[in-house]
Amino acid sequence: MTDANTHAERYLAIWNETDLVRRRAMIAEVWTNEALYVDPLMRGEGHEEINGLVEAVQARFPGFRFELLGAADSHGDNLRFSWGLGPQGSEPIIKGTDFAMLENGRLKAVHGFLDQVPAAA
Repeated sequence: MTDANTHAERYLAIWNETDLVRRRAMIAEVWTNEALYVDPLMRGEGHEEINGLVEAVQARFPGFRFELLGAADSHGDNLRFSWGLGPQGSEPIIKGTDFAMLENGRLKAVHGFLDQVPAAA
C-alpha cells in the first residue's frame, strides 16, 4: 500500500519533470485513463490534456519547482496535501491545497485550490 506522502510526491514529480518522454510515462503510471484535473485557472481530462497543463505551468514559471508542504493526509481513496511553487531553493511564492480521489492506487481526479498567489503571478 502506498502512503499519502508517496502519492503526493509522485504527483508533484510530474509537475517538476521537464523531459516529455519521462513525464508522459509518469502520467500513465500515476493517473487513471479517465484522469481529471481542475483548479480555478485550468481544467484537463485525460493524459494528454494533463500533460498540456503541466507544460503550460512550466512555460509560465520556468525554473520553478513544486514541493510538498507538510504531510499529506488520506482516508480511503481520498487524498489531501498542500504544495508550494517557487524558484528551487527559495521560499515558495505560490501555495495551494489539492484534494485527490484515487482508484486502485492511481489518481482519478485532482481538485486544486490556490491558497497564496501574488498579484504578479
